[in-house]
Amino acid sequence: MLDWLLYIDTQFFLLINKTLANPVTDFLMPVFTDDWGLRIGYGLAMLLLLWKGNARVRWMVLFSVVVLVLTDQITATYLKNWIGRMRPCHTFDESMINLLVHCGGGKSMPSAHASNAFGQAVFFCFYFPKIRPYLYTYASMVAISRVFVGVHYPGDILVGAVLGSAIALLMVSLFNLFEKKVLVKSS
Repeated sequence: MLDWLLYIDTQFFLLINKTLANPVTDFLMPVFTDDWGLRIGYGLAMLLLLWKGNARVRWMVLFSVVVLVLTDQITATYLKNWIGRMRPCHTFDESMINLLVHCGGGKSMPSAHASNAFGQAVFFCFYFPKIRPYLYTYASMVAISRVFVGVHYPGDILVGAVLGSAIALLMVSLFNLFEKKVLVKSS
């Protein structure tokens, strides 16, 4: 069963990375996956929320940071090493894949980019439903970009997205409890 899942995951990787690759995706996907772009974008968004938001929104920013720390550390520090799956750019010959960014030395499963992006999207979608389509579209683009650039399998993305979403749902529950017990009482 595991061999069959790995085979399917590899075939989907090759479909996305090689067959669907084109000049547009070769240009856009490295932009969506760029670490510094993601950090700066997240930082600017949080600064805007801190500046323009009320006390409730400022607390959301703090909870959002906790979501990011949890999703990033659980995936990058613990699960990747425990699972030990090699990145496709380390398992395939470079001539067989469309490698658009530096491969990196880390492991593949789960994708921290997908976990972080979906953690933030799910968390903020609960409180800003009008921008839900934009948040989920952006998170999906960040996640799928990892396959297009050649550093993750689709299964890595799926596991990362599920993990990030689960952590976000936990933090939504904690924020709602915090809001009910602390913020409402202080108003």
